[in-house]
Amino acid sequence: MEELWPPPAAEAAHAIRSLCQRFLTDADALVDALAAPALTAQDDPALLSDASLAEEDRKLNRSDVVQWLTSNIQHPGRRVEPYVGPRTTAYIGDLVSRGITPDFAEGWRAALAVCWRQWLEACATEYGRTEPELLVDVLDVSAKSMVQYALDSVSALREAARVAAMGNADADAVALIQLIVSGAPLTEDLAEVRLRYRMARWHVGLVLWVDDPEQAGALDDTITAVRSAAAGRSALVARASAASRWIWLSGPDTPDLHHVEKAIATATEVRAATGRPGRGLDGFRSSHQDALAAQALVVRLGSDRRCTAYADVELIDALTKDRASARRFVIKTLGPLAEADPALRQALLTYVQCGFNTTRAAASLYAHRNTVERRVSRANELSIVKVEDNPTHVAAALMVLDVAPDITTASTG
Repeated sequence: MEELWPPPAAEAAHAIRSLCQRFLTDADALVDALAAPALTAQDDPALLSDASLAEEDRKLNRSDVVQWLTSNIQHPGRRVEPYVGPRTTAYIGDLVSRGITPDFAEGWRAALAVCWRQWLEACATEYGRTEPELLVDVLDVSAKSMVQYALDSVSALREAARVAAMGNADADAVALIQLIVSGAPLTEDLAEVRLRYRMARWHVGLVLWVDDPEQAGALDDTITAVRSAAAGRSALVARASAASRWIWLSGPDTPDLHHVEKAIATATEVRAATGRPGRGLDGFRSSHQDALAAQALVVRLGSDRRCTAYADVELIDALTKDRASARRFVIKTLGPLAEADPALRQALLTYVQCGFNTTRAAASLYAHRNTVERRVSRANELSIVKVEDNPTHVAAALMVLDVAPDITTASTG
């Protein structure tokens, strides 16, 4: 690439290299700080609501950060060429196929603001008091490199989107699904003709995804198994991204997903989220939105759950929109119980869910009634909020822990 400014002096180059090496050792912390602002600034509801795409966006943010840091370790203060590899190309292709048009410039502007602030603080701490002239030199050349990297990256992303749009054969069908999901005023007849899928029936939406795009082949195998398990029902499958698929199953009555869940459970690499059943075009839309919300919850909390039904976690979704607040709620509600034997927490939660009926709880847990009584009593002793005083709060906190067992110990960023 053409160099647009002179190289830094040796002392400034050494300082830049040293600072980049320090940032590189904790690149994840920097990515954690910039990922959410950058995603929000791109200002596309479809991108914000899809956990798979949001997570992929975060991973690409990390690649961008590492690219700039490593380049400046090798060639301090120089212009950095953006890396648009196969993963970036696949991600852009997914966005284009679904008609998602994020504002790359605003996303990079937000990310750049976070990065520059942290870089400025590090530079000032290291050189501000003792070497002010060196500080000026470092900030001058690193600002040029950082800003130009953002400009070049935005141009590269726009070019990748243009190329992807030229060769996208499935865009029309996926774009129609996006319109339905977003609430656009479409008739059932039009949707049925364009998608070749009956709308005037009961639907349940599923989202299947893998954490590693290289395991995407498992998605197709799982979809085949789901179709087989849902015999007698129509299925609509859309490629949401390289790492995720959207599925709708429909039939004349409310679907029973028992066999479908068993089919999904056999695929160890694949995770699933399901929405509540709904009828007609509105049901098609709402069940899918439920499934997306369940997926977002699992990703947001770092849960390792394989299958998640939104009906089971709707309350938890509302409680955990902010992870730090959810952590405080669990700790202040359960206290020592949050770190106790999971069997105690499970016994207390089941006891509440069974209407405070020990016999029913014991049957549900396949345990002796006396065992359940002892566990419930011990769990209640450990809990700060007692179940008899506020069963709703206790049950909600226990459900949060059931979905995200490490929420009281993991970093909240």
